[in-house]
Amino acid sequence: MDPRVETVISVMRQRLAYPLSIQMLSKRVNLSPTRLRQLFKKETGRSPMQYLGDLRMRHVEHLLRNTFLSVKEVAFSSGVKHVSSFMHAFKRRHGLTPRQFRALKNPPLGSLFTKRMESE
Repeated sequence: MDPRVETVISVMRQRLAYPLSIQMLSKRVNLSPTRLRQLFKKETGRSPMQYLGDLRMRHVEHLLRNTFLSVKEVAFSSGVKHVSSFMHAFKRRHGLTPRQFRALKNPPLGSLFTKRMESE
């Protein structure tokens, strides 16, 4: 993979919770925004902003599965400015609200305890 694309991906991963723009990312690797988009798409099959959106959504999924943070806290920790737009994007991608996703992916703590006790 082109080292400039790797650098951009690294910046995205390190700064998920911060606003990122194509202009800022392109300056980081000394390319024009247009050239960065072309190169990034060639290397990854997606635009930089699509890739960033996917990284953020995977981060959100991880937090929903593995933390007790509120949906609002999860959204803000992933760089979301407006919770309502986050909710719509999440539902569009998963067909579930973040709360429904969390409920499906994590059984209640009581049932975990019961299963652990039954297996011992």
